Amino acid sequence: MRWVSGIVATVAVAFLIGLIVLARAGGGPEASPTHVATAPSPATAPPLDAGNGPIGDAPLVRPLALRRGPARFADPFRDPPRAAMVYDLDSGEVLWSRAPDRDLPIASLTKMMTALLVVTSAPARDRVRITREALAYQGSGVGVLPRGKRVQLETMLYGLLLSSGNDAAIALAQHVAGTVPRFVDAMNAQARALGLRCTRFGSPSGFEEVRRQRQAANRSCASDLAVLGRAVLDQPRLARIVAARSAVRSMAIKGGKVELYNHNPLLKERYPGTLGIKTGYTDAAGRCLVAAAERRMPDGRVRRLGVVLLHSPDPGRQAKALLRRGFAALAG
Repeated sequence: MRWVSGIVATVAVAFLIGLIVLARAGGGPEASPTHVATAPSPATAPPLDAGNGPIGDAPLVRPLALRRGPARFADPFRDPPRAAMVYDLDSGEVLWSRAPDRDLPIASLTKMMTALLVVTSAPARDRVRITREALAYQGSGVGVLPRGKRVQLETMLYGLLLSSGNDAAIALAQHVAGTVPRFVDAMNAQARALGLRCTRFGSPSGFEEVRRQRQAANRSCASDLAVLGRAVLDQPRLARIVAARSAVRSMAIKGGKVELYNHNPLLKERYPGTLGIKTGYTDAAGRCLVAAAERRMPDGRVRRLGVVLLHSPDPGRQAKALLRRGFAALAG
């Protein structure tokens, strides 16, 4: 049996040597003493786990609980939007609404969820590679993104939310999740986690080729978008971006910088107290807006109201009408 003892001894020695090597290498088969951490590329970025990870299991922010009751003022519209709501951003009280649960296309309002996932998954200092797929975008875009170069993530967020860049949406989705389909899975998982009952996503941009991909709709309702709008404002990085009328950001292009302008009609018209948030438009969705503003009330308190308008004939005018009546109701 000496030969058996010899085999056992040899295996034991090999096992001990293996443990020593692993310990020196950092404790696992993927560790290396010469490894240097670098920003992940779209091909190697660790994907979001839409089914089992934190994005799938729990909301990234505490969702606003809407409280519906009798309208605080009469319907102000002769030519109404297809759906609308004005609500208190802090208490969740719905002051007035029209068809708040009507399922409708939302166009680039989709980008609110895209931005929410990006800021909770990647730091501002990350650099996003501009891929061929990102530059094959359709619809609105930043338009000057340099192919193959890396652009600061925060600059891409400005391009996403101010210029409503579909190219930025694709590049950010690839950076965070590796592929656009994985990112869309995470968007839908987070919608479920936030309790958004009529929301579903088919792309990170909101652009749809309806004839070719009818099932990949980006749809929601006013009540869900009210919750999502508050979630955006709860993220300081996003709140700062959506409140900007314009921004100048560094980029590796001719001139070394890019100028970005916000499409939000309340910001463009310098409506007092405007806090942002996001516009949207396609032929199917019409003109859409999620907006917010704040006022100091006669009692000295600052109150914040949110507005959602879907398929509106004039989002800027109608948002101001709802905010005016909403703040008057709070003051009265």
